[in-house]
Amino acid sequence: MTATKQQTSGIRIVMAQLDFLVGAIPANTGKILDACVQARDVHAADVVIFPELALTGYPPEDLLFRAHFMEHVQIAIDRLCRKISGITAIVGAPLLEGKLLYNAALVIRDGGIVAQYKKELLPNYSVFDEKRYFTAGGQPCVVTLGDIPVGITICEDIWQAGPAQQAALAGAHLLVNLNASPFHVGKRDEREQVLSQRASECGLPILYVNLVGGQDELVFDGGSFVVDAQGAVTQHAPSCVEGLYPVDIEAGQPPRPVPAGCAPRKTRETAVYDALVLGVRDYIRKNGFKGAVLGLSGGIDSALTLALAVDAIGAEQVEAVMMPSRYTASMSLEDARAEATALGVHCREIPIEEPFDSFLKVLAPVFRGLAADTTEENIQARCRGIILMAISNKQRRILLTTGNKSEMSVGYATLYGDMAGGYAPLKDVPKLLVYRLSRYRNSLGAVIPQRVLERPPSAELAPDQKDVDSLPPYEVLDPILERYIERDMSVERIVAEGFDAALVARVAAMVDRNEYKRRQAPPGVRISQRAFGRDRRYPITSGYQNFQNGGD
Repeated sequence: MTATKQQTSGIRIVMAQLDFLVGAIPANTGKILDACVQARDVHAADVVIFPELALTGYPPEDLLFRAHFMEHVQIAIDRLCRKISGITAIVGAPLLEGKLLYNAALVIRDGGIVAQYKKELLPNYSVFDEKRYFTAGGQPCVVTLGDIPVGITICEDIWQAGPAQQAALAGAHLLVNLNASPFHVGKRDEREQVLSQRASECGLPILYVNLVGGQDELVFDGGSFVVDAQGAVTQHAPSCVEGLYPVDIEAGQPPRPVPAGCAPRKTRETAVYDALVLGVRDYIRKNGFKGAVLGLSGGIDSALTLALAVDAIGAEQVEAVMMPSRYTASMSLEDARAEATALGVHCREIPIEEPFDSFLKVLAPVFRGLAADTTEENIQARCRGIILMAISNKQRRILLTTGNKSEMSVGYATLYGDMAGGYAPLKDVPKLLVYRLSRYRNSLGAVIPQRVLERPPSAELAPDQKDVDSLPPYEVLDPILERYIERDMSVERIVAEGFDAALVARVAAMVDRNEYKRRQAPPGVRISQRAFGRDRRYPITSGYQNFQNGGD
């Protein structure tokens, strides 16, 4: 069914909030062309706007250094120019001019590029390193769409005043902003505040078009939206889903976005859960795995990971494996079976007692005369890692690890054991948030037994073991870790906020000395502004001690 415009003067713009695969240039080109046809024929649009670097996916990273890759980019741009008709498309793409590479927005109409904008502000912080690849542009781009002069900006350009003001001074009556803006907690509020400020400064409405989808650690949550010239949100697309969202703009000075639907604001738990599901789904799908496998212990972390996997790819694509040892409590097995049953997941049981005994016998001459310690605990974890990796290899299912950010921060994890795997859904999720997300998931349908939410967490690698035997209570540990890791606070500052000095120094030392473990961990979904990996890059070998005063 073909849509008709609501207004007689102005334009209809479609925000193409789509998921593009990095490096899949022909497939991305086809997706752009399909969206152009739908925007034109189904939504009766005059213009369709795509996210930042839609043609290559974001971030393409060092693919941009390959001459062959850039040749394919140019072939794709030529194809878009030939095929797009009856509509104007604004497409994010890398643009090579001589030896200079730009992060660009191409305005394609009537068989050619009628205008182009080169991103002016190149972010080089947090997960971004665009100055490694791109040259900054320096000129505004204003193009007339219908009867409205439209200024084009790209992502970071809108976070500072300069590019928007340049476009306004160059005659723009409306601003559009192409984005590949990744998710973190509270990002929707931040975006709306920034665009409201820009619109108020310039006196112009702004369309914010964002990428959606998972790419390695990053999740792009979409949430494209529109603000009017006073900075009020007039339309907001849902997050974490693809879609084409028409925006009607009435001509005027300034133009007026016609108010349309606004997706409800999500709670913190809902937003994080949806981002985790999207990240897991896209990592599995885009990397061609047939499904997922994970170890199901009866604890809270593996229970939440199982729920995420099922919600991401479906129960029939997920396999759970219980691997009891001599230290596994019967309630753990009961709870693990209940979780698998509630989610409709096939669950098998493979005890590790036999391989554990075999390793102990082989190592008996080496261990003779030495007291048992964490070595024997790690052997159990590594027995499980071997079993799970074997199933993963044989079935072409990705192995999902189940460790959380609190554990990864202080090294409460075993290399080549519970850290073995291909993707870590909870890598950036602190333990206390794990509990909140689990309760949220149960609110959608009970899948995690109440006993799992209430019993003290345990690795069950030694008799009567509890996490608090090795770690401070998570109610104390997580706030310290949040300050030390995500806010880069010194030990002294954390202590000044009321925490025990010896405890803070101990936690900081644990974080620092376990960098080598985190460097070998699988990637996982980023939900904070300081995730391990792209966000936080600390040396493994370092003489710096953040928990001691400097000498003379």
